[in-house]
Amino acid sequence: MCHRCVRLRGISAKIRAARGAGSSVTKKAARSRGQKAPASINSKGKSSIQTAVAENAAANGAPVYQRLVLKLSGESLSGPQEFGLHKETIQGISHEVKEICDLGVQVAIVVGGGNFFRGTRQKELAIDRATGDYMGMLATVINGLAMVDALEKAGCHTRLLSAIEMHQVAEPFIRRRATRHLEKGRVVIFAAGTGNPYFSTDTAAALRAMEIKAQVILKATRVDGVYDADPEKVEGATKFERITYLDVLQKGLSVMDSTAISLCMDNQMPIVVFNMTVPGNLKRVVLGEQVGSTVTAA
Repeated sequence: MCHRCVRLRGISAKIRAARGAGSSVTKKAARSRGQKAPASINSKGKSSIQTAVAENAAANGAPVYQRLVLKLSGESLSGPQEFGLHKETIQGISHEVKEICDLGVQVAIVVGGGNFFRGTRQKELAIDRATGDYMGMLATVINGLAMVDALEKAGCHTRLLSAIEMHQVAEPFIRRRATRHLEKGRVVIFAAGTGNPYFSTDTAAALRAMEIKAQVILKATRVDGVYDADPEKVEGATKFERITYLDVLQKGLSVMDSTAISLCMDNQMPIVVFNMTVPGNLKRVVLGEQVGSTVTAA
C-alpha cells in the first residue's frame, strides 16, 4: 500500500475521532446548561411535545381544537319561534362563531332544516320518503344562506357549499376546496346534507367531519349535555358528563341518530353536546372547559 493511502486513512480516522469527541462534549454541555433532550417520537410519528400540546392548551388559554364541525339544527335558528328564522338568534350564533374564529380556530358548520321542513314528515303529508328528504335538503340551503349573510355581517369570510349543485347560490361540495377555504380562515357552511335521501344532517355532520379531518363535532342543542331522559319533560333526569358511543346506542339516547354515532365510533371522532343558548358556551368548549357532555370511545 502506498504511503499516500496510509496518510489519507490516518487523517480520516482522526476526523472521525474528533467528531465523536465533539458530539460527546456537546451533549455534556447541554446537560450542564440544563437543556432538555430532544422529544422522543412515538409509533405514530408524533413527538411527546406534540401529544402534550392539547393537554396544556387549556391551561395556557389557547384553543384545544384547531378545526371543528359545529352542528346546528334548524330549530336552533328559529329561536323562540316554532317556524322560520329568528334574527336575534342567528346574529347571536354568528357572533359566537366570530369569537372562536378570532382565536384561530377553523370552523365548519352543518345546518339542519327542521325549522322549515323535516324529511320525516313525509308520511303525514303522503309524500314519498326520498322526495321528502330532498325537500328537507333544500330547507338546509335556505338556512345556510341566512347563516352566510349573518356571518359576513359579523366579520367572518364565509362560503356555502352544497351537496346538491345549485351554482347560482352555493359552491358545489368538493372536499379539497372545503379544506382550502378552512386553511384560508374562512367559515365553511355545508348545506343539503349528504346529498342523498335516507341520511340525516347528523350523519352529514359526521361524514363531513371525517372528510375535512376535523378534531371534534360540536353538537349545539337547547340542553346542557346528554341525559338519560329528556330533561325538558322528565324532572330529575341524570346528566352524563362523559359517555361512550356504545352506551349511547344501547341506551337509545337522542344525541345523534344511530348512523351518525356509528360513523363517529368507527373513526374515533369525539362529540361534545352543549347548550348553545347560553352566551359564551361555544368559546368555553373550544378553550377546553368542562361544558356539556362528551361522547368518546372510553
